[in-house]
Amino acid sequence: MTRCLILCLCMVMLSITVARAMNETCVDDITIVLQIDLYRNSCPEAESIIFSFVENAVSQDARMAASLLRLHFHDCFGCDGSVLLDDTEDFVGEKTAPPNLNSLRGFEVIDAIKSELESVCPQTVSCADILATAARDSVAISGGPSWEVEMGRKDSLGASKEAAANNIPGPNSTVPTLVTKFQNVGLSLSDMIVLSGAHTLGMARCSTFSARLQGSNGPDINVDFVQNLHQLCSQTDGNTRLAQLDLVSPATFDNQYYVNLLSGEGLLPSDQVLVTDDYQTRQLVLSYAEDPLAFFEDFKDSMLKMGSLGVLTGTDGQIRKNCRVVN
Repeated sequence: MTRCLILCLCMVMLSITVARAMNETCVDDITIVLQIDLYRNSCPEAESIIFSFVENAVSQDARMAASLLRLHFHDCFGCDGSVLLDDTEDFVGEKTAPPNLNSLRGFEVIDAIKSELESVCPQTVSCADILATAARDSVAISGGPSWEVEMGRKDSLGASKEAAANNIPGPNSTVPTLVTKFQNVGLSLSDMIVLSGAHTLGMARCSTFSARLQGSNGPDINVDFVQNLHQLCSQTDGNTRLAQLDLVSPATFDNQYYVNLLSGEGLLPSDQVLVTDDYQTRQLVLSYAEDPLAFFEDFKDSMLKMGSLGVLTGTDGQIRKNCRVVN
């Protein structure tokens, strides 16, 4: 009886240990397992290589942190590296989908990371895992939180321009549209609010926030803020001009995004509606504006949750040699 009890206790402890190292996500009744330190033996330098390339890229162009984070976001309405595939004569990828065209950047950084990893440990680290890790490193390098990235994603054998166009929320989305698009992939309203906080980094073209210039956000409009945007975007090359998503601390990952929304300084219409159009989303914005540590903790959790969406594991995908093309 004592032996049996000891054995049972040992099995419980083993289960807890395994659970801490692995994340099991149930999608359509299929269990997908991602694992921390997956490359510890097969490619022990993987994370340090990725970090060094991201750090160098951001040191040369501070905007690159936002760009690499955004690449992961746009890939992770299905985290399978599909956003990295180039068009060919008989294949149309996701790069020309409306949310991505003339918007996504940083592909050359991912190429450089992949090339180095292929020279050190060939066909071991997937492009999808590189994106997830580069996103984490971009946040940490910019002053935000860090977290253990769960690995094990395989790269897709194809891509869907239509899915990218339909699934990724647009800059003029309403709160119901945002909630629906996030819920469609398994993310909650709370996830949507905390992940929107990534807009504390980066820039946007005038063409993406033209609705803000038309005073379409009601009585809470910040007149001075909108006038400054008018001045920027009314120039000859107005539609291609860039504005900071966060004017106060544009290169720092912090909770200033939420503070900006409360003062009417959300750049994108889809950001500003979070405080003007819905009581529940406004309350969440208020909570993160007041508590940066809560934002950091919840952001980490939601990034891990998002990073497990639509992943391919086992024999469902491949480890691409070149992130731009299928092997």
